[in-house]
Amino acid sequence: MNKEYLRQSAARCGVKLTDEMLGQFAAYASFLREYNEKVNLTAITDPEEISVKHFEDSLVLLKYIDVPVGAAVADVGTGAGFPGVPLLIARGDLRLTLIEATGKKLVFVERLLEKLGLRATLVHMRGEEAGRDPQFRESFDLVTARAVAELNRLAEYCLPLAKIGGRFVAMKAQPAENVRASAFSAIRKLGGSGTTVYEYPLSNGDTRTLLSIKKISQTSPQYPRNSGVIAKKPL
Repeated sequence: MNKEYLRQSAARCGVKLTDEMLGQFAAYASFLREYNEKVNLTAITDPEEISVKHFEDSLVLLKYIDVPVGAAVADVGTGAGFPGVPLLIARGDLRLTLIEATGKKLVFVERLLEKLGLRATLVHMRGEEAGRDPQFRESFDLVTARAVAELNRLAEYCLPLAKIGGRFVAMKAQPAENVRASAFSAIRKLGGSGTTVYEYPLSNGDTRTLLSIKKISQTSPQYPRNSGVIAKKPL
């Protein structure tokens, strides 16, 4: 991995990476490629593409979202650790919880954190299960999800986890105009408001969309529903 390229990419996101952080990112990329040979974690295996499409695309959240020092952050459907682990590398003050339903992926993240010398809470649950669990419900300053589902379904997985005054940030590949209007009705039902949409280019020219949603009221106890109902009858 080209460390200087990542340093410059991060700087464009307003993130200053130290040599130690760059070493952690290099170790992350190497371990991801190695582990991906036995467990399917990502289709992106070229080191420079990992740098841009995984690392830069995770760190860009810090350009647009003011994340308080010591914030409690939940990454729903973290997969191979994105965007949560890159955020933790850049912001070691964060109290990170990584939520993932696939055990094999969570094992990878656990071993990755050990390799990088980082600490986070790992939760082997589906997002909607965590949202119903009193330990996690409405307890996070920031809830993130990256390319997990359509926004109206994703909001039901994630907004119940955000505390009042907190935020849910959805990171999507599609342009903002492709986000269905029905999603904004779902967001209101779940206690969210004030959706702000950012579109931005990555270093390779690919366009990404970030949607920042403020949690303004408690989520009704009827949400989140089980995953089957959410899939068949999205809000």
